[in-house]
Amino acid sequence: MTTDPHANDAAPYPGGDPYADYRSGDFPFTTLVDLADRRLGAGVIAANDEFFAERENLLVREPAVFDPERFGHKGKIMDGWETRRRRGTGPGSPFPSADDHDWAIVRLGAAGVIRGVVVDTAHFRGNYPQKVSLQATVAEGAPGPGDLLAEDVKWEELLPPTPVRGHAANGFEITSERRWTHIRLCQHPDGGIARLRVHGEVVPDPAWLELLGIIDLASVLNGGVCEDASDRFYSSPTQIILPGTSRKMDDGWENRRRRVRDTNDWVRFRLAAQGVVRAVEIDTAYLKGNAAGWIALSGRDGETGDWFELLPRTRLQPDTPHRFPLATPAVATHVRLDAFPDGGVARMRVHGEPTARGLGELRSLYAGLTA
Repeated sequence: MTTDPHANDAAPYPGGDPYADYRSGDFPFTTLVDLADRRLGAGVIAANDEFFAERENLLVREPAVFDPERFGHKGKIMDGWETRRRRGTGPGSPFPSADDHDWAIVRLGAAGVIRGVVVDTAHFRGNYPQKVSLQATVAEGAPGPGDLLAEDVKWEELLPPTPVRGHAANGFEITSERRWTHIRLCQHPDGGIARLRVHGEVVPDPAWLELLGIIDLASVLNGGVCEDASDRFYSSPTQIILPGTSRKMDDGWENRRRRVRDTNDWVRFRLAAQGVVRAVEIDTAYLKGNAAGWIALSGRDGETGDWFELLPRTRLQPDTPHRFPLATPAVATHVRLDAFPDGGVARMRVHGEPTARGLGELRSLYAGLTA
């Protein structure tokens, strides 16, 4: 094991493509939804220091950019969260103590079980933190920074101080089987982090869903999950069940052009709970020359039940919201969206109410992760 404190440094920027020597990673948990996605309502609500670069950059969806010529009154402008250099107590102790660190508190967009995090230090080559750590807490409602920093708030360590590499994607698996609402990212002793991703499984409050009555059973915010898809070439099919409307073409699901006749693309979703499906919305916003030509929707009740028709094969218009009331409400735990022969869908809503069995299962899951 090396003791060189600079062993994880990246080489100084050589010119040209700033990502040419970026050290990426393949982490299995990144197929799960990002609980810290701004599109779900996440936010960086506090940080002890953001002298060089703002804390909000941590949750920007796009990869960090680097302009070698861009400087401001405080120094190099970086696309990330960067704190000032920590100092010691005096000329005889110029370095910070072992306990010194900077922190940022993130409100998760959807409370849930965290399975892994990616701490991305892109473009922070010699000014990244030596180590990072992660804590989490549960604070329902809309607490402010003062509430979360109060002495009676219990923060549980999910990741102890762990070395990271500069100009790299640093992935860490999390094993805590708890439902969390907020996390605190710490960098030891200081430095810069470009992006933060918090992958996991949404665990909604069943009391809230029951109060609402009719909900979007497929929504990520309510616990819907994309289980599988025929194609993920241009964008993730999970985006179909994100809240809100698509903002641009790649904010939905678009597959490659299908060339094999008598085949089609499809996506399978697990609903938030067993529910009575009453209506469906399919939106092709921003998909103009590449929207799916036709779609069909099938349902299934149980992990191994037979598929049955919810919507027959139906023509879609490009860049258009479509609403389809079901002639007969149907009980389902899963739905499969088929696109013929290929093409994109921006959003899908599956409106209905959880059954008594579905709510019971949600209550048991919630109780087991919050006890």
